[in-house]
Amino acid sequence: MPFVPVLHAEWIKIRTLRSLLGALSAVLLATVAFSSVTAARSDDSDPLYAVFFGVGLGQIAAVVFGALAVSGEYRGGALRLTLAAVPDRTRWFAAKAVAVALPVLAVGLLTGLLTLAVGRALRGESAPGWGEGLRGAVGCALYLTLMALLAAGFAAVLRSGVGTLGLLIPFLLIVSFVVGDLDSGAADLLPDRAGQLALHSTSKGPLGPWTGLAVTALWVTAALGAGAWCVRRRDA
Repeated sequence: MPFVPVLHAEWIKIRTLRSLLGALSAVLLATVAFSSVTAARSDDSDPLYAVFFGVGLGQIAAVVFGALAVSGEYRGGALRLTLAAVPDRTRWFAAKAVAVALPVLAVGLLTGLLTLAVGRALRGESAPGWGEGLRGAVGCALYLTLMALLAAGFAAVLRSGVGTLGLLIPFLLIVSFVVGDLDSGAADLLPDRAGQLALHSTSKGPLGPWTGLAVTALWVTAALGAGAWCVRRRDA
């Protein structure tokens, strides 16, 4: 089967599941709401991050979306039916990854622009400029997309949404900060901390906004590669 019909089928699955639509909505709502609460109260040392601080919460919803989109295939024999229609497992998994990435990218861009507009309104003269702010908005969209794909890759390896969320959410909320406090050099290479450099005005380490996102993309590539290998090698 050609790639486009497979992608269309995967998109139908996503847009017809309330849990996935709810997770997408939570990406926008959590990010904008949390950012608006913190924007006016943060200091001016990093005005861009003060505006996009809520992405740290919005990424949890992106991870939930990516994990549920893939792990749902492993419930009730759904994957067997899918592979009966699309025997090429690599093509199916590629379509699944694209079907996860595109809506998160679209919602992430809307989230970034809305967060920027709200943050600039709240911070007034201390707000970041439009050029820097638009870079942050694009970085927000790319970062949220990468985190959703990271979760999708882990879900394909673990075959469990609960297992994926039980691994990634504590890592994002706890482990990454602990490692960062112990060794900032190692923490700069973690997927979340590297990617979030796109949301900062300046960087003290060797990575910049785009190189940080590139490091996160390498983590995502490894996770999706492992997920694709598991899809091809394991029984449905």
